[in-house]
Amino acid sequence: MASTPKEIQPSKIRLDVSTVCQLRCPTCPTANGKVAAAIGSGFLKYSDFKQIIDNNSFIKEIELSNYGEIFLNPELIDMIKYAYEKNVAVCANNGANLNTMTDELIESLVKYRFKGITCSIDGIDNKTYQIYRQRGNFDNVINNIKAINRYKKKYNSPYPKLLWQFVAFGHNEGFVDRAREMAQDLGMDFFLKLSWGNMFSDKVFSPVKDKEHISKETGLGVANRDEYYQKYGVNYIRPLCFMLWKNPQINFDGRMLGCNVNFWEDYGNVFKDNLISVLNNEKMSYARSMLMGKKPARDDIPCVKCKLYNTMLEDKHWISWEEIKRSGKVTHGSISV
Repeated sequence: MASTPKEIQPSKIRLDVSTVCQLRCPTCPTANGKVAAAIGSGFLKYSDFKQIIDNNSFIKEIELSNYGEIFLNPELIDMIKYAYEKNVAVCANNGANLNTMTDELIESLVKYRFKGITCSIDGIDNKTYQIYRQRGNFDNVINNIKAINRYKKKYNSPYPKLLWQFVAFGHNEGFVDRAREMAQDLGMDFFLKLSWGNMFSDKVFSPVKDKEHISKETGLGVANRDEYYQKYGVNYIRPLCFMLWKNPQINFDGRMLGCNVNFWEDYGNVFKDNLISVLNNEKMSYARSMLMGKKPARDDIPCVKCKLYNTMLEDKHWISWEEIKRSGKVTHGSISV
């Protein structure tokens, strides 16, 4: 049995370029102000992005999306251009809403080979889309996707790869097939995601009604995250915990969050201290030991506030290094929050 590595030096990191979002999705902690109150509302600076790449040559890929809308960052074009020049892949596989994009930005995504975008589209028209993606405009999103495709054709490039992510709700469960067809027509992959349930709120927003239909469409045999846990014995988004080892999450201001669920507390600041030293400091190391069941819960570790960790605390199904190694990528929509 392979032992857990003593020092973490991942080739992939997650660096949130924006905690600002123009939408007001009902259960999102960004929309209700919880994220801003805890870790701030703002944009990653180009100078900080450049510093991370220049000082850490082992980094080969950076996920740029998390709690805000990536395409609102005014310096994003400069960032993706610099990453391209340094041969560092960048992507937005956690998710983006694509409501606000300039033509220059769209062309830059193709020109500088932006790796992939998970497009959060939970409807087939403005009416169904706006029930959850409040303040959004379905037609804007589709037009921006078409513009991306035009530039992909112009540059003869497969990038960025586009994924249509459709969160299953009660109000849109009858439109899954149509959404899948629309995605295919746009040259996009399609992913049907189980809704957040009570992950971020006590009340479940628009719960699935036709459970048999969604169970079949997901291919998982379940219609919500509670059913997933009952059937498989693990949390639907359990692999997000692996980020503390494989691709740790950093806030726009440099605060190390560890995973992309955490917005409660940080583990240090990578813009003020060395990235490797923060990744391997006492607090971060203790958190990893907690997730493996090797150390008891400690109040200053953000995990104690997380429902994923508290589920592990109850069922004692701790994370193992073998499980982390088997997990492959921890960067796609199938296991985003």
